[in-house]
Amino acid sequence: MQVSSILREKGDTVYTIVPEAKVSTAVARLRELGIGALVVSRNGVTVEGIVSERDIVQGLAEQGGDLLNSPVAWIMTARVLSCRRTDSVADITANMTRHRIRHVPVIENDRLAGMISIGDVVKNRLDEVSHEAAALRDYIAHT
Repeated sequence: MQVSSILREKGDTVYTIVPEAKVSTAVARLRELGIGALVVSRNGVTVEGIVSERDIVQGLAEQGGDLLNSPVAWIMTARVLSCRRTDSVADITANMTRHRIRHVPVIENDRLAGMISIGDVVKNRLDEVSHEAAALRDYIAHT
């Protein structure tokens, strides 16, 4: 199974924020959109970083409430693990687990093309298991 299968089901919408935006703006957008991370990008195409709930919590623990007036660039993760549509879901799952990350931007032709989360990966796997079980039940019933 490839990353493209997840994007086909969930869509390729990616929410971004500029690096100069305040952390408080990122917090408000995450809450409003019900998501766990924003890609940091000036143009919506090039990935400059990613800011997640985890980045914000760690920043608050280190800097306190003053962090909310700081730019997102101060707390974003600049080294972003990304993937391609053609990458296998199993490989991305292993990378997410190994690096303890929950969100991976999808890049195609040096352009932001989607985002997958650990929740997307788990849902994909549960769907696969469900289909496999149904196929086995069908096979057993007709044997």
